Amino acid sequence: MENRLIENTIERLRFDAAGLVTAVAVEAETQTVLMVAHMDAMAVRETLRSGYAHYFSRSRQKLWKKGETSGHVQKVVGFALDCDQDAVLLQVEQTGVACHTLQKSCFHDAVIPAENIGSPHLLDTLYAIIEDRKAHPEAGSYTGYLFEKGLDKMLKKVGEEAAEVIIAAKNQDTAPLEEEIADLLYHLFVVMVERGVRPADVFGVLAARRGTRRERS
Repeated sequence: MENRLIENTIERLRFDAAGLVTAVAVEAETQTVLMVAHMDAMAVRETLRSGYAHYFSRSRQKLWKKGETSGHVQKVVGFALDCDQDAVLLQVEQTGVACHTLQKSCFHDAVIPAENIGSPHLLDTLYAIIEDRKAHPEAGSYTGYLFEKGLDKMLKKVGEEAAEVIIAAKNQDTAPLEEEIADLLYHLFVVMVERGVRPADVFGVLAARRGTRRERS
């Protein structure tokens, strides 16, 4: 971004007494609210200049680039000011997870669960955790083991878990079936991460199929 446009943006912002504005980071692809932080003028300048989210740490009293040590960087694809010009909204492409607890979003402690979006959000979180395990392997991690063994091992596990689902579905008790479906979903997501297929890609296919079927009916 041109320097003049960056400086004009900073001049328009209404920083508080501490020289800060609130910054809300949203995942561009899913519109999931990832985190809320603060920016001073330098953080705004570095964000717009570099294309990656920078914030001001109130506890450490210093500028910091998101993901500088963890690798969980935020590539900024959109930047907007609110109507009062005292807050900014960042549309980002999140690498790995946003929260230091390894959750996809910092807002994972639901007091009133949003049932209508709970499942997709949970799947996004699962995907992000598996993605992080691939990028940052840990000793003794089963997920890391699968990535080490490669695609053939992953596909073998998908086949085994699919067979377990079939067997469990024959029982009257649904608890084993729930467990096996969860195992199958996990191993499918490992394959998805390996091949770069995101949950939103699959949801898009399902949505398109739903529209096609409605047209046919």
